[in-house]
Amino acid sequence: MTYNRVGVVTGANKGIGLAIVRQLALQYPKSPLNSGSFLIYLTARDRGRGEAALEDLRNDAQLKQAQALKSDSGQTEIQYHQLDITDQKSLETFAAHIKQMHGDGIDFIINNAGIAMNGFNAELAKITLGCNYYNTMEVCHTFVPLLKPQGRIVNLASMAGHLSKYSDDVRKRFLAAKTEGDISGIMKDFISAVEAGNEKEAGYPSAAYAVSKAGLIGASKALSRAEQEKGSKILVNACCPGYVNTDMTKGNGTKSPDEGAQTPVLLALADIKGATGEFWQNEKPIEW
Repeated sequence: MTYNRVGVVTGANKGIGLAIVRQLALQYPKSPLNSGSFLIYLTARDRGRGEAALEDLRNDAQLKQAQALKSDSGQTEIQYHQLDITDQKSLETFAAHIKQMHGDGIDFIINNAGIAMNGFNAELAKITLGCNYYNTMEVCHTFVPLLKPQGRIVNLASMAGHLSKYSDDVRKRFLAAKTEGDISGIMKDFISAVEAGNEKEAGYPSAAYAVSKAGLIGASKALSRAEQEKGSKILVNACCPGYVNTDMTKGNGTKSPDEGAQTPVLLALADIKGATGEFWQNEKPIEW
């Protein structure tokens, strides 16, 4: 079957990712992107959890009441597909599926998959940056050729990645960065500083999650710039969903997952007037 619109959400079996899929289905009918049938890929590492999440959405009372899904006469269909962003083969398999099934391209990808680990040392820092920064940007590069000419990339970052946590020198390096390579250089220097036990003296916080999200914001800006320089109309933005009550915040968040989903969904579905290379929170661009 062919679809008028296609979107992908990574790490979508629970929390903010699942809420994003839900809100996409609810908000699509009134969005400027609405041009008929809409397919959302709910992706997750674990097939059992992904398929259970899909079943929950198919039985969701609000989705049923809104008649959002095709099974209830709506426009949206949700399908599960396995994707582990830390596994190159998994990424390649999913990308091949997208290319085969949607030769005209897809409309957007929302990169929500990420990790937050307890503790802090060089090994944990490498794992955290590996997933949240390097693997997420690899997904971006893999999907750029699979997007429609005016497609969108939305990267879930965090206010933890705000530059107020860095020394003036490191902050200036982030703001002066023009390429993804520049940002990766900052990430490499952070790991080296952690290995030496002097990350604070080097101007970084002792928080791998925060640094990984700062890197993701910076790399999103760099990717947006690179796309613009080659004449592409693909929009690339990063956003903070807010302090959301999920497993990652150990139930301490002040926002519900549906509230946290609002900004990434806006960046995927709304008319954002061509905004790209921005960092968003509470449905508007903010200063990094």
